[in-house]
Amino acid sequence: MFSFNLKCLFSLSFIGMMLVYFFVLGSFKTVNLIIDEYILISIVVFLSFVPLYLKKKLVGIDLIDFDSNSQISIKHTILFFLLFQVIDFYYEDGFIGMISQWFLYWIMGILTVIVMSIINYYKNYKYFLNNIK
Repeated sequence: MFSFNLKCLFSLSFIGMMLVYFFVLGSFKTVNLIIDEYILISIVVFLSFVPLYLKKKLVGIDLIDFDSNSQISIKHTILFFLLFQVIDFYYEDGFIGMISQWFLYWIMGILTVIVMSIINYYKNYKYFLNNIK
């Protein structure tokens, strides 16, 4: 089964998304679309410091990867993407409304990866504290 590393998938999808946005929407609408998501972007920026803090607390400790499945199936990714595209095409009034949701989905994906990282570091921290006693 063909799969991607999450960092690679997010990087490639961001590049592809920006290319489509600048080609279809133009630079003004693309920038406005990104600025409209300022609340989610600020949450992502704020939460991105939590794993860094937890990683600093766990320096010198062998970490256990509680989320051992860091690979994602490209087949499942494409199927979910197509399903949401059909739904968005219908509910967001066509093609432009459909592609305008891509950045929101991308930010939510980044947020999910950060939360999973926080959970993994927190579980390592709790495991470390319980094994010291």
